[in-house]
Order: sequence, then structure tokens, then C-alpha cells
Amino acid sequence: MGTLLLAFAGLLLLAVLLSSLAHRTILSTAALFLLAGFVLGDGVLGVVSITAEDEVVGTLAELALFAVLFTDGMRVGWADLRGAWRLPGRALGWGLPLTLVITALLAHYLIGLGWIESLLIGAVLAPTDPVFAAALVGNEKVPPRLRQLLNVESGVNDGLALPFVMVFLALAAGSRNLHLGELGLELGLGLLIGVAVPWLAIKLEQTRWFSASTAYEPLNALAIGLLVLALGKATHGNLFLAAFAAGITVATFGQRQREAFEHFGELIAELFKLAALLVFGALITPALLGSVGWTGWLFAVLALVAARPIAIWISFLGSGLSMREQAAVAWFGPKGFASVVYGLIVLSSGIAAASQEFQLIAVTIVLSILLHSSTDIVVARWFDDERDVPAWYGAARRLRDRVRQEPTP
Repeated sequence: MGTLLLAFAGLLLLAVLLSSLAHRTILSTAALFLLAGFVLGDGVLGVVSITAEDEVVGTLAELALFAVLFTDGMRVGWADLRGAWRLPGRALGWGLPLTLVITALLAHYLIGLGWIESLLIGAVLAPTDPVFAAALVGNEKVPPRLRQLLNVESGVNDGLALPFVMVFLALAAGSRNLHLGELGLELGLGLLIGVAVPWLAIKLEQTRWFSASTAYEPLNALAIGLLVLALGKATHGNLFLAAFAAGITVATFGQRQREAFEHFGELIAELFKLAALLVFGALITPALLGSVGWTGWLFAVLALVAARPIAIWISFLGSGLSMREQAAVAWFGPKGFASVVYGLIVLSSGIAAASQEFQLIAVTIVLSILLHSSTDIVVARWFDDERDVPAWYGAARRLRDRVRQEPTP
């Protein structure tokens, strides 16, 4: 544990020192932590020795996913969803399940996994991560509707994929261990806690007896999140659904609390993300990468270049998006942090196919991080008009526009 903490602290300092460079180039902080975990893990240097059975793996995965779902939910209150639902609705209502199904078909027919295990891996790899499309989302020359689409979709699909992961994981554990009533109670209780706790906390602060100071305002949402986490653990409600519901509830009823917590919350979530990526990388060994065989690598490639693009193409038929916009949405379906944590949950679940599923998930995520984090700037430049044409043509066009604006004698 001490070695893991030392490695994380050193890498975090390095990431901070390189953060300005990373924003201007294809250098990826996520890729840095993933690669460092791989090199420091048992498969290479053996500095960070960790296994799936270690308590830190399950605990870190749980806390990291809770933090990320809470902050994701806080980005998309009901007002945001109602105001920007047309295009994100296609990506979430059609694109997400279609990606899940196509990925499952690949796992079943290419790898030979059973249907339940194939659907589980499809659910794990269905969510997208906005981190690797940062250059695209942050480029003002990219159409606003496209940036909004990617932001809303990636903020919501982690939570939407969660029930599928839980149900398929329960089914994969075997029919003897599956109790749909208990599972439904767990999900329902999580949803109730996630809505009731933040709503009551916000309403209390709005009364004349309570008022948070400016200095403590960012801690309000943190306290709400911790209370939701504690109640979920105590009552065995689903922590992840509770986190996502709590974030949406804060965004819907507490705009002030949302704005005060936004930057602080993103930093907390980022810390957990990077720690989970380090652990995930340490669990990936050269032996694991080699054991998947050519069919495993082919599955990973097709999961990136076929499953998401086909699903997006079908989902956006008749949507009015240009081919360039559809191509950008189709490509930027990177398998990011949610898939990392869902993969860790599958690995530590004890199901018969846990090791094989984790191997396939791992190689797909590794490919995704390397490919998507190194192409976001390139794809973003598609939408930069000044880069799409030669310099002389841009100068000629500006001269033409200036002549047109001059009054005729």
C-alpha cells in the first residue's frame, strides 16, 4: 500500500508539471497513469504488487465510480436534459443499446463467450468518456450542437449503463444466486436515497434557519455525497445509482450548490480516476496482453472501429448532422473511466468468466486510450476552417470579403 501511494503521489506531481503541455499536444494524463501502472506492476518492474483480490482494488473502484457518477450527474440536471435532448437522446436511446448489442455479438461469435457474458462485456464497454475528446469539445470552431451532444452523452451514459452491468453480472453469477426482487430493492433503495437526501439538504439550506458561508459552500455538495454514500452502505442500496441520482438532484434543485462544488468536485473525481487507472494498469501484464490471442485483439479493434460507428450511423439517420459531425461522434466513443471501474468490478466478482472478460476489457481500453487520446486534436482540426484550406486561399478569401464590404462608388 505504501509503495502504491508513493507511486501515485510521484505520478500526480509529474502530471501537474506536464499538464500545460498535455493540453497543447497529444500527451494524455490518463495514458501516463495507465502506462506507469503497467510498467510498475508485477508484469514488468514489480514495484507495485497488486492482485484483483486485494481490498484496495474493490474499495478504490467503488469510491472512484461513486465520485465520477456523482459529478457526472451534477453536469446534467433535468433542465439541461430537456433543453438539449434531441441529439443526445438519439445517442443514449439508440446508440448506447445498439453499441451494447453489437459488442455482445462480437464477443459471442468471435470469442465464443456465452450470451450473458457477452452482454455483460457489451454493457461494460458501452459508456464513453469525454476526457479523450477534450480537444474536440473545447474547440469553439466545432459546432455547438456537436460539443453539447458529446458532453451530455458522456455525462449520462455511465449511469445508464450501470443497471445493465449489475443485471448481467448477477445473471452471470448463476441463476441460484440471482434474486430479481433483491436486485430491484437494491436499485430502488439507491434511487430513493439519491433523490431524497440532496433534496432535503437543499431545502433545509433554503430555510431562514440555515445558510452556508461562502468558504464552506463547496463542502455542501461534498457533505451530501458523503451522506448518500454512508446511507447507501448502511442500507445496502445501490451506491452507484444513488450517486448518479444525487448528482442530478443537486443540479436540478440546487443551482448555487452545483456551481460552488463544480470545480472542487471535478478535482476530487479526477484524483480517483487517476488512482484507478494506475491500479488498472498494474493489473495488466505482458502475459495478459499475450494471452488474449489474435481473436481478442481483433475483438478490441472491432469494438472501437465497428460497434460504436455502426450504432451511431443507425441512430443518427435523418438527424441533420453532417457526415463530418457523424464521423466525429462515431469515433469519439472512447472506452474510458467507467469501463475501467466496471472492468475491475467484473474481475473481483468471482464469476467463472471474470478473468477472460477482464482480459478483453483491458485490451480494448488500452487501445482506446492510446488511439483516442492521440487523435482528439487531429479530429478537432477538421472543424478549423483556417486549417482546411491553404494559407493563400484564406488570405484571398479575407481580401474578397473586405472588397465586398466597401461601398460602391
